[in-house]
Order: sequence, then C-alpha cells, then structure tokens
Amino acid sequence: MTVSSTDRRGFLKKAIVAGTGFAIAGTAMVDSIAAEKKKEVEANEDLMREHGVLRRALLVYGAAAQRLRTNPSTVPADALLKTARLFRTFGEDYHERQLEEKFIFPVVRKLKGPAAAYPDVLQAQHDQGRKLTEYVIKVTGSGTISGSNAAPLAKALDAFNLMYANHAAREDTIVFTAWKDALPSKRYREMSEQFEKIEKRMFSGDGFEDAVRQIGEIETQLGLANISQFTIGDPPSSS
Repeated sequence: MTVSSTDRRGFLKKAIVAGTGFAIAGTAMVDSIAAEKKKEVEANEDLMREHGVLRRALLVYGAAAQRLRTNPSTVPADALLKTARLFRTFGEDYHERQLEEKFIFPVVRKLKGPAAAYPDVLQAQHDQGRKLTEYVIKVTGSGTISGSNAAPLAKALDAFNLMYANHAAREDTIVFTAWKDALPSKRYREMSEQFEKIEKRMFSGDGFEDAVRQIGEIETQLGLANISQFTIGDPPSSS
C-alpha cells in the first residue's frame, strides 16, 4: 500500500495540531499548578488572618459591652454565646493551643533579644482569656442576660478587648516575625503545610472559612455587618 505525498502532508498537519494541543494543555496545567501554589497560605499569613477573625469577635464584644451599659435588652444572649464558643473552638483550642503554644512560643522563648520575653506573658493572657470565655458562656447560656450580670459582663468584655488588642498586635509585629526569622526556609515551609493539616484535621475542612462565615452571621444578627456605619465624619476644626 502506498501513501501519497498529499496524505503524508495531511497526517503531519494533524500530528502538529495534536502536538500543539497537548503542549497548550500541558502549559495550562503548569500555569494552573503555579497559580495554586501562589494561593498557598504561608504560616504567618495564616496566623494573622486567624487574628482577623478573633478581632471581629472582639468588635462584637465591644459593641455588646456598650449596649449592656445603655440598654441591656438590645443584646441577644445567643449572639454573645455563639461568639464565645467560636472564640473557644477557633481561637483557644486551635489557634492558641495547637499553633502558638505548641510550635511558636517554644522557639521564641529560646531566642536572644526582646521577643523572648513575650511568650510567658502571652501564655498567661491565653489562660486569663479562657476564663473570660467560660464566664461569657456561663452568663449567656440560659438564653438571657440577667440585669445583675449586665454591668459586670460589660466590664469584663472591655477588659478582655484591651488585653487582646495588645496581645494580638505584639504577636503580629514581634513574635510571629521573630519565629519566622528563627526558622530555616525549608522548615518554615514545612510548618505552613503542617498548620494546614492541623486545621483540616480539627475542623474537617477549611476552619478559617467556616469561622469567617460564623462571625459574619453574628455581625448580621447584631446589625454590625455593614461597615459603612463606622465611617467617621470630618475632624473638628482646629482653633
């Protein structure tokens, strides 16, 4: 059987087209993999965005404290209860116990320099924060906040807010940076992967996304979801 030159040329064209298609597909796959790698969250970014969830919980506490002082009946107990439970599961049991206390504080304690003084103080604040969480759960667990609990609860929430605002700010700007700098690059990448595995194991998926969803629902319940309401006006004229 003979093959004409026309047939050979047709075959070669098809082969070239097919090869080009495979090359394009291969390039697309490589680009997709590269894009996914870019989306990978490094350990410090993970820690800081988790702080973002906890800071939103603190904003809920702050708004509740203000209302408890002026009009306690406007504070739904279940909203505070859900916030405290979220802080416990996502903040205390996961972020603090599984990441900071297990992996970060031990490294930073051994460093030379100012950062080494922080872990012991931060640990003590974790312990006190857990007492606050237990207290909030206790006074809201019945579904109502009694009149006798309104003022003490407001005071406790404000105190916790002040402590944690300082706590998280020092971690973000001093402790996490010192921890990252102390680790070899390979070890730091391994820790990023380990953090992700811990999160998936504890929450059976993306714990961060679920926590963002939960705090968003609480904010909506309390009328805090629209952040435009917090935009300030012009400052007063100077005299």
